[in-house]
Parts: sequence; C-alpha cells; structure tokens
Amino acid sequence: MNAELEFIDTNILYYAHDRTAGERREKAKSLIGRLEEEEKGALSIQVLQEFAVTAKLKAKPAIPLKQLEEIIEDLSDWMVFCPQPYDVIEALKIGERYDIAFWDAMIIHAAKELEATVLWSEDLNAGQNYGGVVVKNPFKEPEALRIP
Repeated sequence: MNAELEFIDTNILYYAHDRTAGERREKAKSLIGRLEEEEKGALSIQVLQEFAVTAKLKAKPAIPLKQLEEIIEDLSDWMVFCPQPYDVIEALKIGERYDIAFWDAMIIHAAKELEATVLWSEDLNAGQNYGGVVVKNPFKEPEALRIP
C-alpha cells in the first residue's frame, strides 16, 4: 500500500464546493487543500462522475459548467483510478465480503488499486479497515485531518 495517497469519496468533494454546507464545506476544503499541497490526493472516475451529476442536480444554485470543468481539470492532476471490466468483478466480491452496496465497494476497490491507505468518506463506517484501506470521516474526526 502507498502510505502517501489518500482517496476521497464523492461527498467530500461535493461539500468542498457546496456554498450551503457551512462547517462541512470548510473541513472538506481544508482536507482537499492539504491533499493538493502534499500531492497525496487520489480519486476515481466514479467520484468525478458522481460529483458532476450532484453538482448539477443537487447544488442550489447548481455549480456553473465552466466552474465544474475547472474543478475536474484541477483534479486530473491527482491519481485517478479508471476502472476496467475486471474491476467490476472485484467490487462485487468486496461488496459481498463486507455486505455493502456495489458503488461503495467500487470506491473501496479503487482506493485499494491506487494503493491508498486512507479513504475519506462520510458514507462508510469511520475506522473500518477494508483490506488495508481505512475509512476516515473528516466531519466526525477533525483530528484525522492531520495524518502523520
């Protein structure tokens, strides 16, 4: 596993750009800023897709297309996992092993494939270790934002 990389889930990315998210926005922005500065950020095509859809449909007001393009272009400098058919099978196995939804399993698989040891997410169980990838929730564990 790559002790340097930290994977972010869609919700972290969304909150960083949601003007109505208050303290969650600040914490998500701080985390993403640190990951950018330290060049430790990782995500997947799935995260980018989910973010794009959520930013257009859920955000009030919707994030303008030009700004959305800039965000996605900036994130393209991160380690980005691009799944293949084999990865779907692996995610199915993870989902069955841990009794979790397929899309969550795909996020975990992506983090594992990029050799990230931390997965920042609000949706998964904080502290849970999924085969070497440990989930951290920056909204419940503010001290976790400072990983040695």
